[in-house]
Amino acid sequence: MTTPFPFTAVVGQDDLRLALLLNAVSPAVGGVLVRGEKGTAKSTAVRALSALLPEVAVVPGCRFSCDPSAPDPGCPDGPHESGGGTARPARMVELPVGASEDRLVGALDIERALSEGVKAFEPGLLADAHRGILYVDEVNLLHDHLVDLLLDAAAMGASYVEREGVSVRHAARFLLVGTMNPEEGELRPQLLDRFGLTVEVAASREPDLRVEVVRRRLAYDDDPAGFAARWAEEEAAVRARIVAARQLLPQVRLGDGALRQIAATCAAFEVDGMRADIVMARTATALAAWAGRTDVLAEDVRQAALLALPHRRRRNPFDAPGLDEDKLDETLEQFGDDDGPDTDPDGPDGPDGGGGQPPADGPDSGGDASTPAEAGEGGEAGQPAGAGSGERSPVGSAEPFRTKVLSVPGIGEGAAGRRSRARTEHGRTTGARRPRGALNKLHLAATVQAAAPHQRARGRRGPGLVVRRDDLRQASREGRESNLVLFVVDASGSMAARQRMGAVKGAVLSLLLDAYQRRDKVGLVTFRGSAADVALPPTSSVDAAAARLESLPTGGRTPLAAGLLKAHDVLRVERLRDPARRPLVVVVTDGRATGGPEPLLLASRAAGLFAADGVASVVVDCESGPVRLGLAGKLAGELGGTAVTLDELRADSIAGLVKDVQRRAA
Repeated sequence: MTTPFPFTAVVGQDDLRLALLLNAVSPAVGGVLVRGEKGTAKSTAVRALSALLPEVAVVPGCRFSCDPSAPDPGCPDGPHESGGGTARPARMVELPVGASEDRLVGALDIERALSEGVKAFEPGLLADAHRGILYVDEVNLLHDHLVDLLLDAAAMGASYVEREGVSVRHAARFLLVGTMNPEEGELRPQLLDRFGLTVEVAASREPDLRVEVVRRRLAYDDDPAGFAARWAEEEAAVRARIVAARQLLPQVRLGDGALRQIAATCAAFEVDGMRADIVMARTATALAAWAGRTDVLAEDVRQAALLALPHRRRRNPFDAPGLDEDKLDETLEQFGDDDGPDTDPDGPDGPDGGGGQPPADGPDSGGDASTPAEAGEGGEAGQPAGAGSGERSPVGSAEPFRTKVLSVPGIGEGAAGRRSRARTEHGRTTGARRPRGALNKLHLAATVQAAAPHQRARGRRGPGLVVRRDDLRQASREGRESNLVLFVVDASGSMAARQRMGAVKGAVLSLLLDAYQRRDKVGLVTFRGSAADVALPPTSSVDAAAARLESLPTGGRTPLAAGLLKAHDVLRVERLRDPARRPLVVVVTDGRATGGPEPLLLASRAAGLFAADGVASVVVDCESGPVRLGLAGKLAGELGGTAVTLDELRADSIAGLVKDVQRRAA
């Protein structure tokens, strides 16, 4: 067994460690979402936490970790008698991003269920994680159908597996811990709300702290067991403190004053629903228990707000997360706690006067590597002051709007999403086929039809049906896929001369918002002057695309051919990396081409490459004024795509609706 990196040996990252420890004290807090750049000890800290958790008592031989003091009456391995039991370490189960549904929830042997009537069930990761930790690295890249299953299990505390009328249920209560890199895309709001707490982490910019991180990591890699032994005393102290805090937790008093502060804070930041209030209350109680107190103070409420609200407050998709701490302090002061002594909100955040950090980091720990000043006062590292307030517009004064749906024609087989038609494991049933590999979605009618003609040959004379593996049919389903939306934006002088660039940025921002909601990858190619640039290689982070759009320079000639050729090259490379993901090219231009010999001819030839490859494309026609040349429409024809004006791009545009009706009639 691999020796984990000691939890107390992690340099700094006090907010991260505190959030994990609070969940260890009170699992009812609801888990932790850790957001941050790569290489910031996110996974290391989570894996180290499992070694600090107290052992759990289980029924011997039960694959579902039933508690012997109160066994699950519906356990598939039951019924179990109360009492007895054995102790084992708490488990940390990792859910891979590419896991199948059967791997997550478990699988039934369909053939035995049909032919023998036996519920032969193989538990999945949800069963393994019961009464332990379910860890999802890169949780924002998880497929939608797995996210839905996690939501259901987290909400009900149980997992249900159903296959054509055969049903199995088992308990699934776990501490959900996820890590993600925001540059690779955001989480669905439904899953965000299921995480009790969220923490932003960033690497320290202090050389001494970075040196200490490297020193400890190298020492651990050279001798994991010896390194862990040097931190054994600190680990034991934290483990004992967790046990003591758990025992103290039922005695902690949450007074009316603290409850008023919690309710006022949630109302001030306009969070939806009541889950935030409940999580804040549980977090503040756990903070008091962790500090060894039986009363919840204002400082506990403040720290709970910083951990429980950033991912729940209402904000635009491209705004940075975080809380306005001045507003938080004003709210707490206005609704002051009348039940006990208050503390200075500008003082230490932690319940023990040290930022809430666990004890004994060692004399050379180097302090906190993620102080509020370095993390942008609760926001993401590198954001300007005030970016966490949610009041800034991401692209100047351009306001996004709801766009009409742009999709790739045909049926694909790409990653699950919400844009174009695709063959998927989930969705409406469109037919049946022989299974390729493991059977996971049985088409019952097709299976019966395949088995029925062979019953006499198989010796069946009475009622019933003999079903063999060759008779099984897999349901063919159709759903939606995500695509690669590659924006090719004309930033030349002709676009900026007539004050069109503000409208263009608003349109592209709206399309980016649409791509965010449909879980697409996006890329950005711009062309101006004498060349084209890849402003943003294909990525799942539409935030990054919006940021590049905000600082987009304009002016110069219009090298349209160079922009199209650069986009074609980007698609060629991306096709090698992800051949199943179909592209949609959105060219934003007035269709003009200047610079060099025969610029229109070169642009026409470049456009022909897209048509020859069958790449779906849309030209957003930005031409304006009383006299229009129609160059964008001509470009769309050469690309083999369609053209829409800026007005037609709006979902509620009358002109767009009329054009759609005319296109269908033709």
